[in-house]
Amino acid sequence: MKACFMGLGYIGLPTAIIAAKHGIQITGVDINPKVVEMTNAGRLHIIEPGIEEMLKEVVASGMLKASTTPETADAYFMVVPTPFKGNHEPDVSYVEAATRAVLPFLKEGDLYVIESTSPVGTTEVMANIIFAERPELKDKIYIAYCPERILPGNVIYELVHNDRVIGGMNEASTDKAIEFYARFVQGTLHKTNARTAEMCKLTENSSRDVQIAFANELSIICDKAGINVWELINLANKHPRVNILQPGCGVGGHCIAVDPYFITSDFPAESKLIANAREINNYKAFWCAERVKNAMLEFELKNHRKPTVAMMGLAFKPNIDDLRESPSKYITTKVMQSCNNANILVVEPNVKEHNVFKLTDYREAYNKADIVAFLTAHNEFKTLEWSCDKVILDFCGIFKK
Repeated sequence: MKACFMGLGYIGLPTAIIAAKHGIQITGVDINPKVVEMTNAGRLHIIEPGIEEMLKEVVASGMLKASTTPETADAYFMVVPTPFKGNHEPDVSYVEAATRAVLPFLKEGDLYVIESTSPVGTTEVMANIIFAERPELKDKIYIAYCPERILPGNVIYELVHNDRVIGGMNEASTDKAIEFYARFVQGTLHKTNARTAEMCKLTENSSRDVQIAFANELSIICDKAGINVWELINLANKHPRVNILQPGCGVGGHCIAVDPYFITSDFPAESKLIANAREINNYKAFWCAERVKNAMLEFELKNHRKPTVAMMGLAFKPNIDDLRESPSKYITTKVMQSCNNANILVVEPNVKEHNVFKLTDYREAYNKADIVAFLTAHNEFKTLEWSCDKVILDFCGIFKK
């Protein structure tokens, strides 16, 4: 079995590695030559615990190689980004480009699968493109949609053990896709159709966005009411049927912060709760930035000097290097734009360097700072001790004070 993975990012590369580890000959395709070079050298270009050793093993054994162009295979997987445009409309141009790139290689009996998060109906649109260009393949290849369900930082386990939803354009396509994923997935493989599978992915992340929005809105209310939101949530969750999530400084990443827009864009009149949750989570990042700026102004008025401010964390979630759609990065940028020559120390322990921010060691920043804004709950930050001499804005529950 030979498979071609179009995209070697946070999802495509780990999936390709796991598939290669289970005996599938993999060609991994990426438009970034540096990613291809690093992959072929057995070096991981993302942060993901434990998977670099696997990469070295499958590259050395010849089971995985990376390229900037696709090759003939038995199965083709679209694992490329699906961002949104400026007006929050989904952009499936990457999926289309990847699809068109494999068009010359498709042959009778092949499997074509989209894993990229996509608006409802995308699989049908890509199928139409394929058959318009290659009409001889009509009813001769298998087309399906199978969204990923993995958590960065725990990819190795979740790729193998999580259930997967697999929706084909027809029953034969669903069965063909299940036959492939069964080679390395130990979780249950759930059959459905392509449209339901597409909507399922969007529903999962929109549901989480709504739940996070409740926690974030609650944190703003508690701040105004003088209530410790961390204690409140802990007590409320003692109820046997209540499970409130922990608030943060917003929602980031390429899934939860993006996928709800795929629903609200296509169904604007029907998706009021989903749209409101997006507004709340976006507002929470703005609110956090305003809190930091107000703290800086109060410090300057009280002490007659500019404060040193530590912005702790740029990643969108703890213990990863992923800055996509990160509210922490947004907050840091907003604070720096209005800092009026204050000394801003930017901290991100999972990133060695950044082309915009000059990064500072977290211990040094914490010790030097007059104001500390905890934006991302990295494990390193939890080793720090509370200091009454500093203004601490704990937006992500490092101290839960």
